[in-house]
Amino acid sequence: MTLREDDPATPSPARNRWRRFLPLLALAAGLGLFFALRLDRYVAVSALAEHRDALLAFVEDRPAAAGAAFVAVYALAVACSIPGAVVLTLAGGFLFGTWLATLYVVVGATLGAVGVFLAARTALGDVLRRRAGPRLARLEAGFRENAFSYLLFLRLLPLAPFWLVNLVPAFLGVPLRVFVPATLIGIIPASFVYASVGNGLGAVFAAGGTPGASVLLGADVLLPLLGLAALALAPVAYRKLKGRPASG
Repeated sequence: MTLREDDPATPSPARNRWRRFLPLLALAAGLGLFFALRLDRYVAVSALAEHRDALLAFVEDRPAAAGAAFVAVYALAVACSIPGAVVLTLAGGFLFGTWLATLYVVVGATLGAVGVFLAARTALGDVLRRRAGPRLARLEAGFRENAFSYLLFLRLLPLAPFWLVNLVPAFLGVPLRVFVPATLIGIIPASFVYASVGNGLGAVFAAGGTPGASVLLGADVLLPLLGLAALALAPVAYRKLKGRPASG
């Protein structure tokens, strides 16, 4: 049996167009709910210090459940573009130790990034490309040519907002097979650095202090990441120089 276009069981083109916005709208609703419930007050180092005994007890009693819950929370936070990834990474280092926290953060962040990437690409990617015209087409071609190196650079040097680096590749047509490994590999160094800082929070909390921006954004943290980010662009520079016509 075939369905006619006027059959109620046949999805209309307008309905199909709206359906593709549902995942992105759900993520936006999650972000709005996060602030409406004032959950942002818990994404702070002070909140971690206040509840550290209960959190540590939960991790000790149910380590597998605690790890799964942390990965899920991290993935949802990234998917909904909730600010506070650094605090969550510090919390992971404090609760699970440097190595295990790095693993949990990388898995959670990659899952969340893939979620928002797919939602944005499905909802807005084609629309933006049609409306932007040839200018975006040229930018898209240049970005896609070196997509892995550019994405790796943006991930290694976490100065651009994480949510923005999730959205731009979706609008520029970067394939998922490039987005996933560049994201996963690129976030490992920063995740390890901040998890190691979080691993030392116990002594800071015991002394009645909290880590400041000088610790999180100091030269010993940013300079190694800057060096790795520069290496990520080395293949792009090599291809550009190789493609130049010889002078003389």
